[in-house]
Amino acid sequence: MKPAAQTGKVSLAFQEPVYIQSAASIVGKKEGEGPLRDCFDMVSEDPRFGTDTWENAESTLQKETAVLAIGKAGLKPSDIRMAFAGDLLAQTIASSFGIADMGIPFYGLYGACSTIGESLSLGAMSVAAGYGAHILCATSSHFATAEKEFRFPLGYGNQRPLSATWTGKRSLCPWKQSASSGKHRKCLSPPARKRLCGSHCAYYRNGCRFWFS
Repeated sequence: MKPAAQTGKVSLAFQEPVYIQSAASIVGKKEGEGPLRDCFDMVSEDPRFGTDTWENAESTLQKETAVLAIGKAGLKPSDIRMAFAGDLLAQTIASSFGIADMGIPFYGLYGACSTIGESLSLGAMSVAAGYGAHILCATSSHFATAEKEFRFPLGYGNQRPLSATWTGKRSLCPWKQSASSGKHRKCLSPPARKRLCGSHCAYYRNGCRFWFS
């Protein structure tokens, strides 16, 4: 691909367009009860996502979202050149541990709410520069891990006022490449889940705890 041209101090103009080939989003029960319910690929009824700690839950959340995005593109983790991912935890442990066993070169990002924009920008520049044909961009947050990191761990039993805000429990994985984005799929059965996500999916192996929108 041709290199991007710098336009001003903070903008780049790609000589060839970069597209999001596929995307996936997984959220928690509370998000699934909101007005955007039908916009998500999957909603989990289990806030721990089948794990024993909140940190492992967020790692699983991000990994399963990445696997779903990869599966929707008809690719495998080995097809990914690199991943730009981040979360709200110290040393981005949700992202690093979540994606680690997928064997994808990993660049950890931390920009709080801007992490998804940061990952998309870096992913687009990497594709435009020819550093990889398939780049995974991911970010996640989990209410319980954010409370533990920044506010009051749930174990304290802190009473929240009705006006308090909540950190969303969700993960988003857009996928950069030169192709159009795919449509959402509907899936309820484990065999269909396997076709969509492949053998990397822990929820297929251990019994699917998700329902699909």
